[in-house]
Parts: sequence; C-alpha cells; structure tokens
Amino acid sequence: MTGQFQYPDDRESASAAKVAALESLLVEKGVITSQTVDKVLSYFESEMTPLNGRKIVVKAWTDPDFAARVVVDTPAAIAELDLPEGMAGAEGEHLQAVANTPGVHNLIICTLCSCFPWPVLGLPPYWYKDPVFRSRAAREPRTVLSEIGLDLPADTEIKVWDSSGHSRWFVIPERPVGTEDFTDEELMELVTTESMMGVALAGKAS
Repeated sequence: MTGQFQYPDDRESASAAKVAALESLLVEKGVITSQTVDKVLSYFESEMTPLNGRKIVVKAWTDPDFAARVVVDTPAAIAELDLPEGMAGAEGEHLQAVANTPGVHNLIICTLCSCFPWPVLGLPPYWYKDPVFRSRAAREPRTVLSEIGLDLPADTEIKVWDSSGHSRWFVIPERPVGTEDFTDEELMELVTTESMMGVALAGKAS
C-alpha cells in the first residue's frame, strides 16, 4: 500500500515531534498528566484492535441472523458479542457495517480527515490518511483498487462509504469459498484489516 502513496521519509518522526511538543504544552498547562496519552494509547493498542472486527466478521459468516442484524443496527448487534467494554465509546460512537455480496464491493474512506472505526479496526494506517488516496479513491475507486492489487470484475458495483464524526463504516467481507468446514479460529485468520476496509478480499492482504 505505502508504495502507491508516497510521503517524506521523515513524516513519522516529524509528526511525533509535533505530538510531543503539544503533549508537553498540555501537561505544562495542567490539561492532562504525563501518563494520560500513554494510558489512552495503551487502551487502543490492547483493547480496541482488529481482533474485535475479525470476531464480528466471523460471527456474521457463521450466523445468518446476526449477519442480517449487524448491517441494520450495528451497535446493537455488536453488543450481543463478548467484546471489550467501550466498543461504543471514543471513535466508536456511530459504527456502521456494510456487507460485500456477489456483485457488490464496499470501500471505506474518509475524505474529510481520517475518521476510522478504531474499536473494530484499530489505529488507521498512514496511507488511509494520505490526501492522494482519499481524493482518488472517492473519484476513481476501481482504478485505485486495481493499483493496489485488487482487480474486481467489470460488472461488480463499487460502493464508497465516507466515514465521518457521525458514521464510522467498516466492511463485512465475503466469506471465501471452500471454508465451510473451517473452525471460527481458522476463519478469523482469513479476516484482515484491509478486507474490513474494502481494499482487499478476505484471505488476501493488499
């Protein structure tokens, strides 16, 4: 993915320096403590991860009734599962699932900034925030998907969902054929973050 959307080599270190300066200022003014940021990051790194999304997808693959419910009222369906507390908290206030079906493929982007369903997909990758990806994926999704290795049939409809502070979308990818006898654990290995973003198929990383 990163090869398609180039950015300066020092982008990460430059961003880290800005964040450190802002954090230092907030600590100095008493807005946060020196442990606040680490505590928040630790929570999202350990609890709000793609593992939650993989569990949701596998449940949808193996339970048709749940699959129907999760695209109608996503928060209510997710609440049925044994997932960490806070799924509807920060960055998960308005989760909405969309399901790939034969002939329909869904792609998640954020043209505004980098809104992302952290509780089910974890932290967003750099390329998701890239202005080039965001603008081109909105205008020419089929071309962008092809460039990153996902060639869809010409008659497949591509639906683009623009995440925002109001709605944070994620994809229930199609279950790969030939997996009827797979255990839940084996199925979970087929679900990638990329497939839940719509830039890859289940079982195939971009």
